[in-house]
Amino acid sequence: MIARTLRGAAAGTLATGAMSALMLAGARAGLMRHQPPKRIARAFLPGHRHRPKPGERLLGTAAHFGFGAASGAVFGLLVGDRRPRILAGVVYALAIWAVGYQGWVPRLHIMPPATQDVPERQAVMVGAHLVYGAALVLALNRLTPARPYRVETGRPMPEDRAVAPAVGGRGYGG
Repeated sequence: MIARTLRGAAAGTLATGAMSALMLAGARAGLMRHQPPKRIARAFLPGHRHRPKPGERLLGTAAHFGFGAASGAVFGLLVGDRRPRILAGVVYALAIWAVGYQGWVPRLHIMPPATQDVPERQAVMVGAHLVYGAALVLALNRLTPARPYRVETGRPMPEDRAVAPAVGGRGYGG
């Protein structure tokens, strides 16, 4: 369980890096004026919640990577030792986007709901979450050790027999 959590957290951190690259590209292209992680951090720092504050960029970046790692850890626990498909990661990431940008972020009056926000920013954010989900699965699958397969069937061996020695010369399955 700890190994799955750590693999998920590492994969989530890598996926957050890929996601952040798309968000920075969107900002540089003029599609969003403010990065959501920075605006969220700003709201939690002392002072007026919508005025710039010292340290908000650093705190926003740290919080973004922390949230990405934590989300990856949860995903790692959910999938266990299976190798999920990219679609599972994309659906998971879109659920994170919906819960955040339609849920708790607007409820805390940090940003408007996605449906009322600037369409260009939401396009970048949806795209960034798609990248996160795909990168999460790719990284997690790369970090998850392969399970041994039965030669005769090509199916994974049950976990309790994956390390058992061959019995009676007939291989696994005794």
